[in-house]
Parts: sequence; C-alpha cells; structure tokens
Amino acid sequence: MSAQILAAVILLPFLFVALYAGIHEFLRFRSEGRANYGLIFDEETGTSYVTGIAEEEDAFDPDDFDPNDYNDPEVAGEPDESKT
Repeated sequence: MSAQILAAVILLPFLFVALYAGIHEFLRFRSEGRANYGLIFDEETGTSYVTGIAEEEDAFDPDDFDPNDYNDPEVAGEPDESKT
C-alpha cells in the first residue's frame, strides 16, 4: 500500500465528519438563523463547555471566574451527603 493511499484512508473519516458538521450547521442556520455560541460554566459539576447561548443569557467569562468561590464539599473537607 503506497503512502498516499494510506494517508487518504487515515484522513477520509475526518473529512467526512467535517463535511457532515458543516452541512448540519448550514441546515440549522437556514432554519433557525444566526447562532450565538459561547462558553457555559456548570456550577454543579465545576466544568465549562461550549454550547449555543440564548440571546438573553450571558456567556461565561473566564477572567471573571474565581475558583475560591466554587463550593465543593469534598475540597472543603466536608463529607458529601449524596454518598452516605
């Protein structure tokens, strides 16, 4: 198997995924209009992720985040009530 064929076999799945995502986003754009994507912080799990944000909702600003404000019972040395 030549190097070109091997490279094509490795890269083709990524190309298909990119094309599928592009077509999916284009069809969503045609039906719903422009979307606002941003970083959302989930206070329950302490994680952040990228998602679509509603017009009236604010995106998460990492510069405004203070890790000391996050209340994690395990970090504070308190037992987790859900595990007992």
